[in-house]
Amino acid sequence: MAAHTEIKVQGYEEFIKEVEKHKGKKVFVYFSGNKNEDGQSWCPDCVKAEPVVRGEMENLPEGSIFIYCQVGERPYWKDPSNEFKKNLGLTGVPTLLKYKTPQKLVDDECANADLVRLLFSED
Repeated sequence: MAAHTEIKVQGYEEFIKEVEKHKGKKVFVYFSGNKNEDGQSWCPDCVKAEPVVRGEMENLPEGSIFIYCQVGERPYWKDPSNEFKKNLGLTGVPTLLKYKTPQKLVDDECANADLVRLLFSED
């Protein structure tokens, strides 16, 4: 049995719906720029960080939820009033966080395997 469940969502509304479904569970969220049809994100830091984050997912707590959320295209992300920035206080992509806690990694921190492992394994 898998130690965690991965869910992929697109945009703020899908993200909120999924988070609501998993109240009371440990939820980790990776926010990334949208990918094109070739599977490449417009966000170079996201491209660099994703393999590192995926490589550390074995350290996710048993029964936890991992949400992979694409935040939208670059113009939407750059808008200071987008819902991710306004409602969640995100400042950059990639962002990896433990939902409803102050624990989060932003930009280059997401490409640091030690920091990612710590975020996944710390209680």
